[in-house]
Amino acid sequence: MMHSMNCTREPSSDTAVAGAGVDHAAFASLSPPVWRASTVVFPSLDAFVTRKTRLPDGFTYGTTGTPTQRALEARIASLDQASHCVIAPSGQAAICLAFLVSLQAGDHLLMTESAYGAARTFATQHLAQLGVEVELYDPRIGAGIAQLFRSNTRLVWMESPGSITMEVQDVPAIVAAAARHSILTAIDNTWASPLGFQALSYGVDLCVQACTKYMGGHSDVLMGSITMNDSPLYRRVRQLQAVMGQAVSAEDCFLVSRGLDTLQVRLRQQVSSAAKIAAALQRHAMVCRLLYPSLASSPDHDLWRRDFVGTGSVFSLQLQPAPYEAYSALFSEFERFAIGASWGGVHSIAAFYPAEEIAGRKYRPCDGPLIRLSIGLEDPDELIAELATALQVFEQARTVPSNPPGVQP
Repeated sequence: MMHSMNCTREPSSDTAVAGAGVDHAAFASLSPPVWRASTVVFPSLDAFVTRKTRLPDGFTYGTTGTPTQRALEARIASLDQASHCVIAPSGQAAICLAFLVSLQAGDHLLMTESAYGAARTFATQHLAQLGVEVELYDPRIGAGIAQLFRSNTRLVWMESPGSITMEVQDVPAIVAAAARHSILTAIDNTWASPLGFQALSYGVDLCVQACTKYMGGHSDVLMGSITMNDSPLYRRVRQLQAVMGQAVSAEDCFLVSRGLDTLQVRLRQQVSSAAKIAAALQRHAMVCRLLYPSLASSPDHDLWRRDFVGTGSVFSLQLQPAPYEAYSALFSEFERFAIGASWGGVHSIAAFYPAEEIAGRKYRPCDGPLIRLSIGLEDPDELIAELATALQVFEQARTVPSNPPGVQP
């Protein structure tokens, strides 16, 4: 018995830890491999000492990424027809990286007033504290933006269509004006996705997207991306992403990569359903205005038709004047529509923006309140029926004599 035990060979610690003997080359899968790593190891001291020369594309530590991140970045770059891509832990993180890599104390930032609220907050509060002059401009300014340029203007930030209010910007005109003064341009292109608008082909320097939305597609992951064609700019973005520790998990990369597999078919159906639902709402007596650039009645329809492919599946609507209770009654009727702030996933979502939030903007296309709808993959006829019922309840509740702060009668 003792002899048998003495002859038993225990596995070495190296074998147990590293899994030696596994032939990875003998395995192939349709799914991308998930490489998890914090520490990157090197074959020699020389390789370790010179590790920073591997960047921006190579690997030095977990914060600079793994092959799983690089594979996803390559896919997103291809969609954007870009030379380079850097991913970040959220769309807002990508926005902040784009700002910080482009601006320093004493610089002047021109930012569309219709930009995503968290982006505006970061600019007007935090960038301003760092010494950046922030100026919000009319999203419909077009080539007139040149009149706002100063000697220290370094970046023009666009978002088209605008968050909540859906203004379409004349991106080619703004980019041309900025280029004549060697000013960088950046855009949040999440609404259209790369399938609907090719920002870099119009000369935009940095294209930011919340992969959380259409690319992930299932409301279960946070991620952002920045694409660009300029190599020195890419090096700066990668370096900043790494030193700020803005690493993205390999599992999240897997989810977004899987979402990209169905992006085209999902978006096609969502866009089709959104157009059908918008047409039905446009005819409803309780709807004052639809903010949806693909509609012929939109003031930006010609720009949208010139530059965009596909209508997007997100739009806003303004209803007849009513107290807050009427909106509360309307939202209480939703079963297929979830109530939330995000959009772009397979489930339809409704969000509410009170009048005071809209009224706080200088360049607003309307007075609130506004409801923003994100159309998912549910049966559009069922969604139309649910909206009709909710609007009927809204109409009945309009007579309630109450007007809480932020909701105009």
